[in-house]
Amino acid sequence: MSAVDPADVARRLEVVQARIDSVAGGREVGLVAVTKGFGADAVRAALGLGLAVVGENYAQELLAKAADLDAHPVPGAVPRWHFLGRLQRNKVRHLAAVVDVWESVDRAELVAEIARRAPGAAVLVQANLSGEAQKGGAPLDEVPVLVAQGRELGLDVRGLMGVGPAGAPEAARPGFRALVALADELGLPERSIGMSADLEVALEEGATTVRVGTDLFGPRPPRPSTGGGG
Repeated sequence: MSAVDPADVARRLEVVQARIDSVAGGREVGLVAVTKGFGADAVRAALGLGLAVVGENYAQELLAKAADLDAHPVPGAVPRWHFLGRLQRNKVRHLAAVVDVWESVDRAELVAEIARRAPGAAVLVQANLSGEAQKGGAPLDEVPVLVAQGRELGLDVRGLMGVGPAGAPEAARPGFRALVALADELGLPERSIGMSADLEVALEEGATTVRVGTDLFGPRPPRPSTGGGG
């Protein structure tokens, strides 16, 4: 895993925050620091800068970093882990005690397994906005059913998550707009959309949370994509 320089992360965070503020103005926007591909030092750098919400795409990476942080905590800072990537049902039991928010819930069997292993857990239902299967997410017209199922099973369904298509940032606008409209319709306050490349478009369309990895920590080593955060 690539190492990070905390001073470099601090400089990058200033740029990212300025980008957010330029669009959001005074509106509060959550920032998920996406540390996939990096080690626990990236999490420590984020925590040291006040970024307590940390996003991970891979179960094994999350568990390893969580164990490292438990063994060697950052004084006065505790990460709040968001799981962002494609999630196999059999991984839920391993992650249940660690994950604070499940952002990539996209099918009925996953809703049921999270409800069984982590009763009352906070979840976002992921919608597929790009038609790219590797990014996960349910078709928009199936999202209301998953939201209803989560609520019926006692989960804290907080909102929707989506990943824009590869390419020009503007190409993400229609999907982001559709996701926000659906969230409004379902009475869901949280909209986790926008990553390093397209966060301005996401904020213009109503994002309440953006997920940033590359623009905080630098380029990561190549790895098969699972969507979720970047």
